[in-house]
Amino acid sequence: MRRRKMTYPLTIDERSRVPKYQQIVNGIIDSVAHGQLHLEEKIPSINALSEQFGLSRDTVEKAYNILKQREVITSVKGKGFYIARTPLLGRINVLFLANKLSTYKMQIYNSFVQRLGDQAHTDLHIYHCDETLFLSILTKNLRTYDYYVIMPHFKTAGLQHVSHTPAVVATMNQLPDNKVLLLDNNLIELKQRHAEVYQDFEDDIYRALGEGLHRIRRYDKLTLVYPRRSVYPYPKRILYGFRHFCVQHDLPFAVIDAVEPDMALTPGQLLITIEEADLVNLVKQIRDRGLRLGQDIGVVSYNDTPLKDLLGITVISTDFTAMGQTAADLVAERRVAQVRNPFRWIARESV
Repeated sequence: MRRRKMTYPLTIDERSRVPKYQQIVNGIIDSVAHGQLHLEEKIPSINALSEQFGLSRDTVEKAYNILKQREVITSVKGKGFYIARTPLLGRINVLFLANKLSTYKMQIYNSFVQRLGDQAHTDLHIYHCDETLFLSILTKNLRTYDYYVIMPHFKTAGLQHVSHTPAVVATMNQLPDNKVLLLDNNLIELKQRHAEVYQDFEDDIYRALGEGLHRIRRYDKLTLVYPRRSVYPYPKRILYGFRHFCVQHDLPFAVIDAVEPDMALTPGQLLITIEEADLVNLVKQIRDRGLRLGQDIGVVSYNDTPLKDLLGITVISTDFTAMGQTAADLVAERRVAQVRNPFRWIARESV
């Protein structure tokens, strides 16, 4: 096996399946971690390293760009490249890709970060359910992190929800084994071994409504406010689970797109909202018309928040804190497992 060596412990294995640029990245990080390179120590220029190892300049430049992205090295104009930091190299470096910047997603992220503490350094990126933005972020960071935590939720041109696209699957399949954790949504097949902490959107709503069946039967009709088109669309499995529940228990039901101004509200209705704007509009109309919340009109909201607790709104919700904590434990333990996150009915005054 032919190997070439520098003055400090960096080797390039010509026969390795690991790309040469990644060998450079790994070698420099390992040298820092083992105290062979130190903070502010100068490392060879791109030209010097390419000549030393007989590599193309592009290969070395790619490795240095990755190291700069991870803030392992820094460049000083006219002087060269230097080791920028050492404390974080002993930690797990995580790329956390969330589909939107919502209260729920940040609760997951915050519990994830707090649980890991000093064990990890986590970079958060929001891709707004946009396939192009997601692919751009992930492609730039292939093999640059120790772990990839990904919430796979995307939107079509018609603003409907999909769990993945062929391009998303192809790009994610380039990530290494045991380094991927699917979070929140697991309806995507990958070739590599990966962990999951997920919601089962269809079965979760079916079971949670079943927990509240004795209260639900007090009402004459159930209405789900499900936005069929949305900037941040929701899985159709929520709709399927709701329909399954109503048919199974012989309950009259309807599905509408939004809470419209001056919509028909009559005593005996129970409405389930998903978007916050619909919940606000609904509660305001109930109060403006002198109807009694939880008696004349019932209201259930999807996904819990402290404000809904304060206002006494009954919810069906996953446990976002538990989701982040479980994900953090899997990352810290380098464990591959598939974990279904708790989802429950939380009864309050609105039903």
